[in-house]
This record gives sequence, C-alpha cells and structure tokens, in this order.
Amino acid sequence: MCTISSVKNRQLRISAPRAICFLSLMLGICAALPINLFSADAGNEVVVIYNSRMPESKELAEYYAQRRHVPRGQVFGFELPREEIISRSEFRNSLQKPLAKALEKNKLWHVSSHVVPATNGQPARLEWRPSRSTIRYAVLCFGVPLTIQGDPHLKEAAAEQLRPELRRDEAAVDSEMALLPLLDNNLPLSGPLPNPAYGTTNIGSLHPTNGVLLVSRLDGPDAKIARGLVDKALFAETNGLWGRAYFDLRNTQEPGYKLGDDWIKTAADLSRRFGFETIVDENPGTFPPGFPMSQIALYVGWYAEDACGPFLEPNVEFMPGAFAYHLHSYSAHTLRSSTKNWAGPLLEKGATATMGCVNEPYLGGTPDISVFIARFLIQGFSLGEAACASQSVLSWQTTVVGDPLYRPFGSKPEELHQYLEKTHSPYLAWSYLRLLDLNEVLSKPLRDLIALLEQLPLTKENAVLSEKLGDLYAEAGKPSSAVHEYQQALKLNPTPQQKLRLFLLIGDKLTGLNNDSEAFENYQNLLETYPGYPDRLTVLNKLIALAKKLNKPAEVEKYQNMANPPASPKDKP
Repeated sequence: MCTISSVKNRQLRISAPRAICFLSLMLGICAALPINLFSADAGNEVVVIYNSRMPESKELAEYYAQRRHVPRGQVFGFELPREEIISRSEFRNSLQKPLAKALEKNKLWHVSSHVVPATNGQPARLEWRPSRSTIRYAVLCFGVPLTIQGDPHLKEAAAEQLRPELRRDEAAVDSEMALLPLLDNNLPLSGPLPNPAYGTTNIGSLHPTNGVLLVSRLDGPDAKIARGLVDKALFAETNGLWGRAYFDLRNTQEPGYKLGDDWIKTAADLSRRFGFETIVDENPGTFPPGFPMSQIALYVGWYAEDACGPFLEPNVEFMPGAFAYHLHSYSAHTLRSSTKNWAGPLLEKGATATMGCVNEPYLGGTPDISVFIARFLIQGFSLGEAACASQSVLSWQTTVVGDPLYRPFGSKPEELHQYLEKTHSPYLAWSYLRLLDLNEVLSKPLRDLIALLEQLPLTKENAVLSEKLGDLYAEAGKPSSAVHEYQQALKLNPTPQQKLRLFLLIGDKLTGLNNDSEAFENYQNLLETYPGYPDRLTVLNKLIALAKKLNKPAEVEKYQNMANPPASPKDKP
C-alpha cells in the first residue's frame, strides 16, 4: 500500500497579509534547514577519459570538457576495447597504468611515500599515494569499458582469507579506478577493499591524497543518451531538482534482506524531511504497472531483475536532473541496453543519474542508499561525492552513471525560490510545494497551510498546487472540497500520469461520498482517456459495481463483456 506522510488538523482561514507573513516564515524555515552548501566544483578538478577507438567517445569527452570548462590537458584518450568488458591485463596495461603515468607527467598529482602510524594493533607501514593533487574527479565517457573480467589464473595468498564467494577479481572499472591513487601499493585484486571515505561527512576526505578518486561515467544505451546527462545536470543545477520521490520497499524481515529495506526506509524519511512529496510502496512487490508515477525527481527501489511496472510505459515522467536507482545484484550488468537490467532502461527513459552493480556484490557490497540521500540532499554533496561516500567497499562491483560534478542542492533554498519568481519559472509551484511539505514535517497547523494555498494566486493556475490543496482538504476531513480541487486540477494541464492519479483520487472520494453517478462518469472518462491503462480490469469492476447500483443493466453487460470478453472461435477447444 502506498503511503504519503501528512498532518491532520482543522481548517482556519487567514487574511491575505497574514498569508504573506506566513510565507516569509516558511522561507525562513527553509533557509534554516541543516544543509551544508558548497560552491560548484571547477572543471579543473576533473580528468576526462575516452576510448580513442570510438569517435563518439571522443566527441562526448570534448563536449563535457567544453560544458564544464575542463582544461584540454586533462582530457585523455586510450585505445580500449569497444565492448563493455575488458580483461584484467588490458585494464591494467591500457587504462590504469597509462592514466596514472599521465597524471604524474602532467603534474596533476604527485605520488610519494607516507608513513602510516600503527593503530589498533596494526604495525606502522609505508604507503604510496599522492602527496598533492589538483584533481578529484575522473569522468569515463561512453565507450570506456564497464566491467573488468576476472582473471582465472590469478593466485593471491590473501584470497584464502576471504569467504569463498568473494574469492574473485572481476570488478566495475569505475570501482577499481577509484583506488588509482593507491596503485603503487599493489593492493590485492581478489574481493572488495574497504573504502576509506565510506560514510564521511567531510568533503575534504574525498580526495586522492586520502587514497580515493571520485569516478563516474557518462554512459547509457547510446552516446546521445550519455551526452544528455550533462545537459540535464546543468539544467537542474540552475533551476533546481523538483518533483516527487518514490521509494519501493520489500517490507521484509528476513535477516539477509532487511538491511536493504532499512536503507530505503531511512532514505525515504530523509526525503520527506527535505521537503519532497514522498511516496512509499510497502508491498513486497515492485510498483505495479498501473501506479500513477508522475513527475519523478527521485526513485529508489528493489528487487527485480529487469525494469518493470511503470518504467515500461512509453513515457516515464522523469524530471530534469532526476536520480533513479534500483537495488539488484546485476542492475548495471550492461548499460548499452534499454530493456535489460535497470541502469540502462532508467537512463533511456530520462533519468539523469543512477548507480548499479555489474556483477554479484552481495547486499553489504551495494551502495548504502541512505548515506547517498543524506549526502546528496541534506548536505549538498555532488553526485560523485555522495556516491563515493555511500560505498563501504571499492575494487568491487558498483558503477556510478552521471556527471560527478552534478550538485542540484548547492544553492540556498530561499535564493533559488527568488530566482524562480524573478524568471517566472514553471518550477516555482514546486518550490511552494516544498515549503508546504517542510511545514507539514514541522507539524505546522494544517489550517494555516490550507489558508495559504487558498490565497496563493498560483494555486488557481497550477495543477501541482491545486492537487496539493485537494490533498490537504482530504486530510482535514473535507472530501467534497477535495473532489472539487482535484477536478480543478484536471483543468490545469496536468501531466498524463498526474491526470491519471487525479482520476483515481476523484473516483475514490466520490464513491466514499456515495455520489455514484459522478463516480461512474469519472471512471468512464478515465478509460476513454487511458484505453491502454494497465490496471484496466480494476476500473471495469468499479464501473460494473456502480452500474448495478445505478440500475443500468445495459452498462453492466457492456463492462462485464469488456472485463471478460467471450472467447473467439479459434480459442475454443
């Protein structure tokens, strides 16, 4: 069952001047959120890597460098396989070592020895890593292989100390590259290695001098999709990341899986506290095909092998800048498919950033999505910073897809709100919605929130705010007012999936009010508008029940035949 957190209180009208004062209070609350704001990272902190055997890879690298102002001397091409898989020896000799050499040669970092003091019974040791580095990020462009193939001849003494299922060396190229600063230490290749930056709240620790490089890729089913990730990230940095947040639990208590649910529950709570309209599906299965998933800013779910449900619709309503992630062992086994696994289909449908695993990581080896959401939303980390901080291990199976510099929450909320007002942005309504949701989280009186929306001129012009007012009326125990507002929202150019949700909300409320005639007409309109609606049978059954109550025998027969069409002659035994 999908749930939306909200607050219940009585309705009370307030004067227009008081509403304006209340808005100022709301902006002050938003400004007081515990968000650490960081300025946008400069392109000179980035190295861009492309496959010189693929022209589209080089074109993408040059495009990204131009958009993000990366110096030409920090764009490197290497002759790599065109396929997504690269052998361990090819990776080492064609990418890993040549890049490390290029960074040293171009004085982008300098590796030297450091004495690591003895701690917790461990003796002191000598470690090689950059003593200085002007770069923090590495961007791998479409065409750079995704997965390092395991070496069947690899023999390491350290592997015998690992659990049998971890005695393997295949890895995501991104995850292996993240430890490039420690290359000269001859780290073991079998199994995962601890991420020194896991869970950090200090962006200063996310640096090659601390042994970690922030790696992500501009990739996807084709080069055009990969290029679009740059444009959508830049757009959202300017205009904000707006929309709704969807979280899909399994609702399991199984010891081996509960951790995944706990991560997602925490992420959903952080999203709600950040001010997103947050929807949580608590059913064991994934979101059903007929679920009206509109205006997606965030999606986090698990556990299906391939994209399914609403994500199979021809048009998925991802907002510019949207982050989408599905937890599965092979969610990014390939990125060059729009139908297999999850990462590729999510990117093809319009997501701006995602993460996934190229091979079996086991649950503890997947990103901690609660850490990612905390750093990305609450603390304003960049995509690359948040993704790295969320991984407990490296040299393992995680790939990060998207512009690593992407930082949609680096601006003060009140400044962004004022910018949207000044530019007459269509996203202004979402900024108001976030302010309202923040006040719901803070348990502000429902009557004040209703009064503010009633007197805000934009509410009468915008389907997002009109629907929200309907939701607040419903919470206040005013179903008739809720129906009226939902019907108004239908007239205000809602998106297709929002319109579907409004039809469903109206039908449910009218049925509860015993307004059978209007409910019947509403469901008829729904089927006429969405003849291919995946949950069509449920709507037909509602129409049959309503037709019986309204004594419409012809309509009963019509919808019964639609729900259970007679078998054609060729189908009969």
